[in-house]
Amino acid sequence: MSQERHSELGIHPLADEAELAKRQQMTRRAKMVLVVVLVLLAAGAARTVVSRVANARELEAGTAERAKVFVRVTEARSSTDGQTLALPGTLQGFVQSPISARSGGYLKRWYKDIGSEVKKGELLAELDTPEIDQQLSQAVAARAQAASSMELAKSSMARWEALRKKDAVSQQEVDERRSAYAQANSNLAAADANVQRLRQVEGFKRIVAPFSGIITRRNVDVGDLIDPGAGRALFVLSQTDPLRVYVNVPQSYANLVKPGQKVVVTQAELRGRKFDGKVARTAGSIDPATRSMQIEVSLPNADNALLPGAFVQVSLPLKPSGTLLVSADTLMFRRDGSLVAAVDAQNKVRLKKVQVGRNFGLTVEVLDGLEGNERLILNPSDSLADGDAVEPTMDKKKAAS
Repeated sequence: MSQERHSELGIHPLADEAELAKRQQMTRRAKMVLVVVLVLLAAGAARTVVSRVANARELEAGTAERAKVFVRVTEARSSTDGQTLALPGTLQGFVQSPISARSGGYLKRWYKDIGSEVKKGELLAELDTPEIDQQLSQAVAARAQAASSMELAKSSMARWEALRKKDAVSQQEVDERRSAYAQANSNLAAADANVQRLRQVEGFKRIVAPFSGIITRRNVDVGDLIDPGAGRALFVLSQTDPLRVYVNVPQSYANLVKPGQKVVVTQAELRGRKFDGKVARTAGSIDPATRSMQIEVSLPNADNALLPGAFVQVSLPLKPSGTLLVSADTLMFRRDGSLVAAVDAQNKVRLKKVQVGRNFGLTVEVLDGLEGNERLILNPSDSLADGDAVEPTMDKKKAAS
């Protein structure tokens, strides 16, 4: 545009240049703002993409982590340390006997009550036996009568033998006198035996202890009628040192228990105390009704801490059988039988069928199916299948045991 044209339009040239410069400056600012906005948008987009990628990776890692099956494992070990079998039992006196009366009468008095310690031959009670006393007096009189008859028969035989030497009597008459003397002598022997019997019966009115022990029961009182044929026990006497414990050992352990084997007896009420005993004898046969063998344990009880009749636990240490032992928590029972879930070197599950032997409570014997030192899963789930990937962790308690 020429100056003349500017003059015609009334526009000053300097004003146009200033306006143009201002417009150019505004354009540059707008471009800068646009660039900044684009940069911010690009940065935001990049941040979003990075965040999403990171979240995706984290989600993938978390999903993979949660998809892992974490299991506790233990090792199968050889039974070189042996096992301890705990069985219930009841204490009994080594000798326990009911004391009954041999003669009949009334209880005159008793001298020992329950809990009394007695010695062998010590007097426990006395009976009043008037009938037996009268029978003894009658027997003594009959014996005296038989003795007189024998003396008479003896003197008669002597006289008739003297007469026979003079041929004053026949031999038949002498033989009759000899027979009468023999019969009188036999009658005297019978009378002596009857007197001795009644004296022994009368001696039973003194009830004495047949062995040393403790009176555990008294069933009579003063004035009671005692009938020897009724089978009523006056006292129950028990020898408490040593004691006996009868235990029924299952058939699967019967061949491991031998006479002389040491045992440990515990009672729940006597906490912290253990009593050492030994197997005195075994029945040597299996009871077909219970499939168990009865054994007798002899247990010293010098301080009388254990009481007859108490319920106790008898721990029998068994010799090692050399078979593999596994935790009872590793067994799985399916239609194929007893199984265990082993973890191989690639942390894959391998289900193995095993033949189970004796059950020791916390552990069981495995007779076949394992080689030893396998890592076995504890408490395997029912959904566990062969070939599953797992993350094993050794169980410290099981490993320590």
